[in-house]
Amino acid sequence: MHDPFEESLRDLLKAPSSQHDDDACLHRVLKTANRQVGVGDLFGLLGNCLGAVMIALNSGSAHIAPVSRRATSRFTDKAD
Repeated sequence: MHDPFEESLRDLLKAPSSQHDDDACLHRVLKTANRQVGVGDLFGLLGNCLGAVMIALNSGSAHIAPVSRRATSRFTDKAD
């Protein structure tokens, strides 16, 4: 899998220091890393939220069925 963060770090280590500004390169690399970590955290959060919603729907699905308030043959009045 192609990792642009790793590639930019390799380029930073291979290039001679007189060719570029170290602070600008470090800022660019850290900005890219921060973006990638943020997107990963966002997807993780959405995945956890989706899992929680699925668990809630699964545990609450038994309560969705309509309940009849009329007396049925199973439930007879004790006075009868």
